[in-house]
Amino acid sequence: MRKVIQRSIGGPEVLEVIETEVPEPGGTEILVEVKAAGVNPVDWKVRSGGLGPLPFSLGWDVSGVVRALGPGVTRFAVGDAVFGMPRFPAEAGGYSEFVVAPSRQFTVKPAELTHVMAAGLPLAGLTAWQALVHTAGLQPGQRVLIPAAAGGVGHLAVQIAKSHRAYVIATASNIKHDFVQSLGADEVIDYRTNDVASSVDRVDVCLATVPGQLNDLAQTLNPGGCVIALNGVDAASSKKLNHAGYRSSFMLVEPDRADLDALAGLVRAGELTVHIDKVFPLAQASEAHRYGERGRSMGKVVLVP
Repeated sequence: MRKVIQRSIGGPEVLEVIETEVPEPGGTEILVEVKAAGVNPVDWKVRSGGLGPLPFSLGWDVSGVVRALGPGVTRFAVGDAVFGMPRFPAEAGGYSEFVVAPSRQFTVKPAELTHVMAAGLPLAGLTAWQALVHTAGLQPGQRVLIPAAAGGVGHLAVQIAKSHRAYVIATASNIKHDFVQSLGADEVIDYRTNDVASSVDRVDVCLATVPGQLNDLAQTLNPGGCVIALNGVDAASSKKLNHAGYRSSFMLVEPDRADLDALAGLVRAGELTVHIDKVFPLAQASEAHRYGERGRSMGKVVLVP
């Protein structure tokens, strides 16, 4: 099978395609033929900063078809279409033609999503769901601020917040306003021409999606409001805000079958969809990274073997 690896830390050029053996599933694992693999900002952060021993294979978003079952697997059958975010933050090797991973880190792919769309959902969708639902405890009628609302996490967070009957204030560049409004946002602010911190107030929940923005965004919160840092840069600031009368947390997404099922349920109910900005062949993983790092995409970037 073909698989993308990196033998060194660096720019997109360190990604290369190799030929290797198809892995065999162990106990409680499944072998998934990858039909599409999502690309996320964490991918190029790991590529350029390192995570595990080299060589390393990136990719955690996977949608595909079960081709073999390891001993003890009862949840799936060969031929099932599945999607998931296996092993994060350990190496999963999603940029490949086949992946072996624990069966309960996958769930059944909704028929309403193509494999390409489903591959864009797990990491970004779980991040938004776990931040808004579990960490913030989002309630109907609350005011939610979602920066970078046209991005991978942002465009899913808007839809998840609306499914919980929240009032959504989103930020995006002017050219992306129509897209964000189509997702259900109640207000959209152009962060390039407006100071968000002084333009928004009475916010109950805020997602800090861009590094270094936590303290400014906290100024928009109601007393006791919750701000969630989705990046390590703001982790230290998060602790300080807890002493200033706010609830503040640094959150790292985790594989969770129940949460995947909840996202799939929203898809089936017509309350959540995945917007795909661009699709690249697996062999062009480097180009996919270059494109994603520009920060201009709307929705998700996906690789297909």
